[in-house]
Amino acid sequence: MTSKQRNSVADGTAARERVGTRYRDPALAEELSHVTWNSTLDVMLSHRSVRYYLDQPLPANTLELVVAAAQSAASTSNLQAWSVIAVEDKDRKARLAGYAADQKHIHDAPLLLVFVADLARLRAISDERGHAGVALDYIEAFIFDIADAAFAAQNAAVAIESLGLGCCYIGAMRNDPQAVANELGLPDESMVVFGMTVGRPDPAVATDVKPRLPQGIILHRERYTQIDPELMAAYEARMREFQAEQNMRNIDWTEQTAARIKDVAALTGRHVLTDFLKARGFGLK
Repeated sequence: MTSKQRNSVADGTAARERVGTRYRDPALAEELSHVTWNSTLDVMLSHRSVRYYLDQPLPANTLELVVAAAQSAASTSNLQAWSVIAVEDKDRKARLAGYAADQKHIHDAPLLLVFVADLARLRAISDERGHAGVALDYIEAFIFDIADAAFAAQNAAVAIESLGLGCCYIGAMRNDPQAVANELGLPDESMVVFGMTVGRPDPAVATDVKPRLPQGIILHRERYTQIDPELMAAYEARMREFQAEQNMRNIDWTEQTAARIKDVAALTGRHVLTDFLKARGFGLK
């Protein structure tokens, strides 16, 4: 067997394993085993949220390298309407955790990255140039600063995992947006979109890759199609299998999802976001 053939076999095995784990769908895993594989795909399809960290510092310059990766993400019209705040102080992390359901991994991670949708910098530039900055008063501006922050954060997550580290998004940073803004000294026309814990995963706590919805539900070709009940039923079965393996509560994904959006209480404080945004100077026209 030639080296090229050996590489092809290795690529096919890696693809089959990663796709198989992500979807628990042997047919799709076999289909995608014929693609050209690479280390980037390997990192991306291996993603899992890490909530248990070793009590160890990060390697030198990890933060700067991750931010470089984040800044390499796409940006709406190159406006770069986001910022990130690196929080390493234990007391500040503890206070922020208190506003975010007091999640233990916020305390334990050596680094908390807080991603900010930031129109304040654009407003300052506009004011300095003597322009009215009217476009910043429209909801389009709010959409693109959220998008820019999300693009950057996902690049950061891939970079973190490529370094052998782990991370976890913290949406609960929006539970008490004003308290978080005060703690971080945010100016008007800026808000925290989410946090991200970063650290060395604790090898004693195994976390498997969570199955995602079948591609037949997410992927639409040419026009939007309705949910296929057979595909959804198959996904429910895979999720119940995953829950059993991880000693998690056994509940249908659809039931869990419906509960997460059923009423105002399910928003865990985030129902105030519109008023919060308007009070902080976001136009939202």
